[in-house]
Amino acid sequence: MATPTRARRPLPLLTSEQVAGLKPGLADPVEYRKSGLSLNHVVGCPLDCGYCVRHLFDNFEMKAPRALMSDEDAVAALVGHRYFRPHRTPLQVFNRATDPLLPVVKPHTFNVLRLLDAQGLTNHVLIITRWRVEPEDCAVLNSFQNLRLTVLVTHSGITDERIEPVDSRIAAASLRTLYEHAERYRTVLYWRPIVPGLNDTSTHLDVAFELSQHAHATVFTGLFFRQEIADYYAAHGLPVPYEDTARRKIMPQESEQRILDRFHRPADSDAPWGPLFRKTSCAVAYAHGEADYNGHYGIRELCDICPPAQIALCAGAWHKPDLAAVTAQARELGAIGAVEVTDRAIIVEGLDEPPRYFLQHGHGYQVHDRAKPHRYRRHGRAEIGWTDAEKRTDGHEHLAPPAGR
Repeated sequence: MATPTRARRPLPLLTSEQVAGLKPGLADPVEYRKSGLSLNHVVGCPLDCGYCVRHLFDNFEMKAPRALMSDEDAVAALVGHRYFRPHRTPLQVFNRATDPLLPVVKPHTFNVLRLLDAQGLTNHVLIITRWRVEPEDCAVLNSFQNLRLTVLVTHSGITDERIEPVDSRIAAASLRTLYEHAERYRTVLYWRPIVPGLNDTSTHLDVAFELSQHAHATVFTGLFFRQEIADYYAAHGLPVPYEDTARRKIMPQESEQRILDRFHRPADSDAPWGPLFRKTSCAVAYAHGEADYNGHYGIRELCDICPPAQIALCAGAWHKPDLAAVTAQARELGAIGAVEVTDRAIIVEGLDEPPRYFLQHGHGYQVHDRAKPHRYRRHGRAEIGWTDAEKRTDGHEHLAPPAGR
C-alpha cells in the first residue's frame, strides 16, 4: 500500500455541504463510548482495514483525512459537552474515523493534547494507533504535564492483505519504541481483532506474548462483526469468519482459553497471567496504577486473570452506590421503569449508551440496560462461540477471583 505522506499544514476543512452529507453520527465530533468521551473532528483514513468500524458510517471510501472544524473549536465542543466532567471523564481522540498518528493527522492529535493539557485537565486520554511512532513523537507525548495519557497500539498479526493491508510489524515496532521512551505516558498492547483460524495460531500467540513484554499492559479482544462489515467481506470475496453478525464483539470461548493458557505463569504468584486484561479500561487503569474507572470489579469473573494487587486496588475503590441517588440521576437522564443496584451493576431501562456511560464513569460502577443483559463470563461480548452451559445471566452466584488455576 502507499505510504501516507507527511504534512505540516492543517488539514483542509470539509464544506458545510460535505458535512451535511455525512451520517449524523460522523458529523457530530463528540460521541460517548464505553472507554470515554470520544473526539473525532478528523475523518478519513487510507489504511483500508477490512473490519474497520468506518463501514458503519458509510465513509470507508473516504481515504484522505479531512477536518470538520478547527482543533480549537473541537476541544471547546468536547469540554463543553453535557457529559464532560473535568479530571473524571475518560477521553479518546480520533478513535472512530481515522488513525491519530498518520502523518497528516498527527499535528492535530498533538495540538488537541496540548489544548487539553494547557487547561490543567488530568482526565485519562486514550490514543489508539497502528501506524508508525518515532522517538520524536514520544518526546511530544512525554511533554504533557497533566493528562493521564495512554497510547494503545493495535496489533493483530493478520497477514491477509485483503483484510489488513497494514503490515503488523509496523505496530510491533511502534509498541517497542513507545515502551522504550515512555516517561509520563503509558503504552498498552491492544491485541485485536482475534479471529479463530485467522490469527490465533500458536505462532500468533507466541508473537503476542513476546510483544506484551514491551508494554505496560496488554488487552485482548475479538472482532466487531456488524452487518455492514459482513456485507463488505461478501462484496470483496473475503473469507467470512462467522455465519452470524452480532451487536457486540465476538470473542469465542475456545480462543480465550488458548490465550489464557499461553499467558499463564503458574510460578508467578504476584501476577499468574502477567498484566493481561479482558477490558481496555482495566489495562489502562493498571498501567497508571489506578482502579478501573469502568467498575468492572463488580463483574467478578472478569478479574480472575488480573494481578492480585490490582484486584485489591479495584476492590478498595469500588463502592455500591446509593439506590435513591442513582434513581434520581437516572430519572433526570430519561430512565423509565425500575432502577436496580445489584452487587454487579446498576440496572436501568430507557437509557441509550451515552447516559449509561455518564452514570458508569460518575460512580465507577457498571451500568447495564435491562433489555440487553450481560451474560456470565461473556460480559459485553457476543453469544457466538460460547456453549449453552455458559449462557447464564446477571443472576448467577458471584465468583471470588481464584488464587490460581
